[in-house]
Amino acid sequence: MKVQNITDIDKFFKVIDQCKGKVELVTGEGDRLNLKSKLSQYVSMAKLFSDGTINELELIAYEPEDITKLVHFMMES
Repeated sequence: MKVQNITDIDKFFKVIDQCKGKVELVTGEGDRLNLKSKLSQYVSMAKLFSDGTINELELIAYEPEDITKLVHFMMES
């Protein structure tokens, strides 16, 4: 799933933390980072969030209810 225009990074990670299953960020090189890991969150966002907005991310969520949470987040943003 593509996630776009994230301006509230704290709220984004709160939604990620509420997910029951694994949520992965797919990098431009095709690597997958587990966003449930705080270390991965800091490392990945340090690169992507340098200007205050994340324009686009590719995420993989494995649980249907997690996908629903992420879609609701994007609709509210």
